[in-house]
Amino acid sequence: MSEQALFQPFALRDLTLPNRIVLAPMTRSRAGAERIPNKLMAEYYVQRRSAGLLITEATTVSEQANGWVDSPGIYTDPMTAGWRLVVDSVHQRGGRIFLQLWHMGRASHSSFHRGQPAVAPSAIKINGDYIHTPIGKQPYEVPRAFETDEIPLVVEQYRAAARRARDAGFDGVEIHGANGYLIDQFLQSKTNQRTDRYGGSETNRLRFLVEVTEAVGTVFPFNRIGVRLSPNGVFNDMGSPDFREQFSLVASTLDAYGLSYLHIMDGLGFGFHNLGEPMSLAEFRPLFHGPLMGNVGYTQATAEAAISAGHADLIAFGRPFISNPDLVDRFQHGWPLAPAAEVSDWYSPIGARGYTDFPAHSPV
Repeated sequence: MSEQALFQPFALRDLTLPNRIVLAPMTRSRAGAERIPNKLMAEYYVQRRSAGLLITEATTVSEQANGWVDSPGIYTDPMTAGWRLVVDSVHQRGGRIFLQLWHMGRASHSSFHRGQPAVAPSAIKINGDYIHTPIGKQPYEVPRAFETDEIPLVVEQYRAAARRARDAGFDGVEIHGANGYLIDQFLQSKTNQRTDRYGGSETNRLRFLVEVTEAVGTVFPFNRIGVRLSPNGVFNDMGSPDFREQFSLVASTLDAYGLSYLHIMDGLGFGFHNLGEPMSLAEFRPLFHGPLMGNVGYTQATAEAAISAGHADLIAFGRPFISNPDLVDRFQHGWPLAPAAEVSDWYSPIGARGYTDFPAHSPV
């Protein structure tokens, strides 16, 4: 493929994308305490609509799933209506958008749950300094382990959220199985020490993700469902000695479903657990025969190289899209990138600043 690989159209199963550049899901905390998407969020996504595909910020599937201040949900009628406003705005301007489905599991705090502990596969707390909560910074807490008969109820929360995403008009959904959130907690031996059918073996640890995928697949066709994984990451205190065996099994199992794509956080920009050689896209290619998406730390040049080499079909960009809403045009025309946004504005509750106030490039 030519050096313009990023700008070639791509058939994402039955959805035609105008280019290979994807807006990575990034939590931005603009939904307010009620977690309802709004006009400002619609403006944010519309500004970035030139990406071949937009993936929304992580969106909780239930009240139980919450654990991030002012992040959006998809479990009430007002939330669904708010997302419909976003989706309609993007579609009216020619964009394509998937919703990312999220449950935070142990990466939450009792203050999000009326004083009750967060839930997780096992009662193992995050080894970290603190978590941001509605009552300020708090130490991490030991979560409550799910009872076996509770787990199918959580699977149903994903199914119900997918129905709402369909009703809001999304082109598809991405199941968030990365970054130490609930699905990742089930997958990894570090956080899953269960002895029932959801723990122990690699196959058992995979069971929850399979059940969620199949439940969501009763709402959206599998070719409109993506899954995100982070085999190399340490975020939220993750990293397991058997990561390579576990994530190889995950990829080969998901391959049978004909998913829209597998989204691999292969870059090491969020840290690396150093428990073996990092897993690369090239390692996943023979395991998953559908579209592969790379993410974390890519530049235009490295993205072009990954696609041209056949290791990836799509590349997701996160932080560069924050201060460059017109990132696709800047890449295509060789225009310089804007200075990076202030970290203090990434999750700011103040609204437009650091969110929708970055101008498009104006050629001289």
